[in-house]
Amino acid sequence: MTTPDYLDRALTPEQRTADLLPRMTLEEKAGLLFHPQSELPSSVGFSVERADEVARGDVSGKRISHFNILNGTSAVEVAAWTNRLQEWAADTRLGIPITFSSDPRNGYRSTPFTGQSIDELSKWPEPTGLGAIGDPDRAQEFGDTVRREFLAMGIRVYLGPMADLYTEPRWSRGFGTFGEDVRVVSELTRAFIAGLRGGPALGAGSVAAVLKHFPGGGPQKDGNDAVDSRFPDQVYPGGRQELHLQPFVDAIADGVTQVMTYYGRPLGTDWEEVGFAFNAPVVRDLLRGRLGYRGIVMSDWNVVGTATIEGTTFGPNAYGVEDLTIEERLARAITNGIDQFGGDTLTEELTRVVRDGLVPEDRIDASVERLLLEKFRLGLFENRFVDLDHARAVGSDPDLAAKGVRAQTDAMVFLGGERPGTLPLPALTRVYAEGVDLSRTEHDFVPVDAPADADVALVQLDSPWQSDPGSPLGDYFRTGSLEFPGETVAHLRELAERLPVVLFVYLERPAVLTALAPTAAAIVGHFGASDQVIVDAVAGGAPFTATLPFDLPRSMAAVEASREDVPFDTADPLFLAGDGSVPYADAAVALSGTEPGE
Repeated sequence: MTTPDYLDRALTPEQRTADLLPRMTLEEKAGLLFHPQSELPSSVGFSVERADEVARGDVSGKRISHFNILNGTSAVEVAAWTNRLQEWAADTRLGIPITFSSDPRNGYRSTPFTGQSIDELSKWPEPTGLGAIGDPDRAQEFGDTVRREFLAMGIRVYLGPMADLYTEPRWSRGFGTFGEDVRVVSELTRAFIAGLRGGPALGAGSVAAVLKHFPGGGPQKDGNDAVDSRFPDQVYPGGRQELHLQPFVDAIADGVTQVMTYYGRPLGTDWEEVGFAFNAPVVRDLLRGRLGYRGIVMSDWNVVGTATIEGTTFGPNAYGVEDLTIEERLARAITNGIDQFGGDTLTEELTRVVRDGLVPEDRIDASVERLLLEKFRLGLFENRFVDLDHARAVGSDPDLAAKGVRAQTDAMVFLGGERPGTLPLPALTRVYAEGVDLSRTEHDFVPVDAPADADVALVQLDSPWQSDPGSPLGDYFRTGSLEFPGETVAHLRELAERLPVVLFVYLERPAVLTALAPTAAAIVGHFGASDQVIVDAVAGGAPFTATLPFDLPRSMAAVEASREDVPFDTADPLFLAGDGSVPYADAAVALSGTEPGE
């Protein structure tokens, strides 16, 4: 039997796509337009049999060939799972390989909704930490490291980077951005994508980026994220829509091949007040029209239907079009320019959309063509399987791990303190620690169990947040006041009355440090750092060179009075973006009495 042209690697991706597309049935085309999650058996309460049943039904039954790997505990486990599903895909009528994707896997925080980390992979600070370092070469190094690790696991699409601007300090997803400054965000976004690409163009050694969240997800009303169906609104009280677009414009000009729209519905603009996937002025007129973008446009997860993620029912986040049927939502989004739906598996509904005349089949063909071209350009038809031994080796590569540790270290921001010369601590200093486990780190200090026996207290705090019992997503999205609770402030003051306090704060959000600043002998902000990295920093293992990627507000009143879409808009911030990088010897800053930034 003659080998079809689409399997001839000597032909171009365009030629191979042109041969394959006419061979596909409507049902096979429909399968390409959905991108659900795939849960490995290691998911809590998920048996091997159940995982196989769900995945085989999607691959063999619905002909779905894009999956977001949701969980997994090791690189080799993920690699074995991707190989397993690729075997099933190879047995389908046309043998179209699966494109596997993942949210971030290397972060300090791990959640099923924004990225579950794998401990054995390299561990990096959150992207705000790369913003603190501020070097595009380091962002590209991060992208290259992710590329190597993802390739080893069989994952070929990175659901990121976030090109959003962190203009709303309360935003629960701001830690996934490169910060508040549009220039820095744009430069680091493009550099990170270049690292994922691994060359001048997408190829067999690349991981494709999905630029998100178009047209900029930062201006969430009151900082409450639209991933939570109680908070659908995105607002622009400062009229800064163009500013939030700029990183997307720059990355599109660089040739990014996939873009994801966000959930939110914009209020008070000239756009429609519906979720962005259904928003013709945003997708059709702006992204496809004015910006001339011709790549893949993906919706965020479950904007049409629902899914169960880690036991939680998620979606539909169909803001402004809740009254439409599933078929009508699909038709509206596709007509506007959406190519693929994250999270959903509504293949039967999509075939009805076409057969009932809501969308012509040639419009579906346009999306299928883009999706097939990406598969051919990534070399998936020739390289669908990965080597498990290679995955095991890359998953525990000490050189890659060292790059992550160096980034954690280099992203620390020294913010001064009340007692100059406190850092670095000399060897044999008696240290009382809270929030840092000295017993699991290497150091030359003398750990003690009580402040009365110590020379110094080392305290590590997370940015403040309040649990939300009404949230359908639990505490995965940290919201609420940025001011530390009274009991925390009182405790730090009590410690400071006894001995010098060295305070490290994980700046997941821009914490209000005003009440703590006068109590601390030294304050260091970080964006995800292990206990070992913190201890090494205290010992003076490396100089502090990073600067803040966003302002730190002076009060919650200033935050509440600021405009969600305007950067650097809180009145009289305690610290300004760019503050930090203060040598130990020059750190004599009485924070309670200085002007911000001095």
